[in-house]
Amino acid sequence: MDGSSSKSPESATVSEIEVPKPKSNIICDDKSKDKGFPYARPVICKMSGDVRIAPGSSSVILTMPLYQSTEGRRVRPYARHDDSLPPLVREVAIKTVANGSDAPECSVRHGDIPAVVFSVGGSTGNFFHDMSDVLIPLYLTSVQFNGRVKYFVTDYKQWWLKKYKPILRRLSRYDLVDFDSNNDVHCFHHVILGLVRDRDLILRRHPTRNPKGHSMVGFTRFLRHTYGLRRDRPFVLGENPGKKPRMLIISRRGTRRLLNLHEVEAMATALGFEVTVSEAGGNTVKRFAATVNSCDVRVAVHGAGLTNQMFLPARAVVVQIVPWGRMEWMATNFYGEPARGMGLRYQDYHVAGEESSLARWYPRDHAVFRDPMAIHAQGWKALAEVVMTQDVRLDLDRFRPILLRALDLLQD
Repeated sequence: MDGSSSKSPESATVSEIEVPKPKSNIICDDKSKDKGFPYARPVICKMSGDVRIAPGSSSVILTMPLYQSTEGRRVRPYARHDDSLPPLVREVAIKTVANGSDAPECSVRHGDIPAVVFSVGGSTGNFFHDMSDVLIPLYLTSVQFNGRVKYFVTDYKQWWLKKYKPILRRLSRYDLVDFDSNNDVHCFHHVILGLVRDRDLILRRHPTRNPKGHSMVGFTRFLRHTYGLRRDRPFVLGENPGKKPRMLIISRRGTRRLLNLHEVEAMATALGFEVTVSEAGGNTVKRFAATVNSCDVRVAVHGAGLTNQMFLPARAVVVQIVPWGRMEWMATNFYGEPARGMGLRYQDYHVAGEESSLARWYPRDHAVFRDPMAIHAQGWKALAEVVMTQDVRLDLDRFRPILLRALDLLQD
């Protein structure tokens, strides 16, 4: 998996075969934005022709006569554009030369195998960002190659790559290259610097970013196959007499804890669910994925643990508990719409002020109750320090209809 050695089996094979070079070309997609969505996409550059990846000089060199407009351009190949990320993501320079003799000499030739250069720096280590910033964009960028693609990884993290090795192995049949320590010059005909990105946990058809219409339904099917998850549909009430639908409640140790979790668990059990309580996380993705896939209903307070909904069988029920503080936009765009895009049946429950631990910390005339958007307006730091630190104690009478609705949804 390391792949940092100077030569790999596939390059040794193709280096002896002369493959006609395509016409020299470079296209960069620069930080496009969707209307009404505040986050710009990162730069991604696609190059064809005589393209040489030189990790030692942190550069990609393209032979392109009479065309020098990319000279000096630098790209951070991480699939999120965020002003806080630059120190965490290595820059890669794009250089153009008039002819091949002006470029560093090839030490490894890869023939017509394309290459993708991407970073696993940034915000990785959080499951939401692992998926939204790397793995889903990597899938969208390279699934078209059916495994015949070479990966170069900047900001190399051995533990991260080991954690997601099953996914990486399904997307590329070749050993990846540690861009941070490799000193060869790798020659290709096609190189993609950066990853194609849509929205967080969302894939939609787009004429240039996603012309083949890859979807989150397809990605979740890909994940189930990767991890050997057998269930592709949930339990249907009445289908197996005596059997109960399974509910997973995701617990949290830090912020946004469900303070009366055991009471919620007891109520769900009384309503007819077989309940499992588990905390998301850990390095063993397959084990927790199997737990999620075995369930028909998943309940969780807003947070990265909701990302595991992608392991549920299609048409399972997702319940997101939305904390107090005008969190509707984040809840909907980060998890609600993605759940629907995965073919799941989504419900949300909005916490009232008296259900939030904020009621113990702030007077009722404080902005967090009177005007929560004033906290949002102060930026992410203020939001994280105030709204995102709360715990919740659910009003069981208010929450009960949500669980009854989940039972109703499992009847078809």
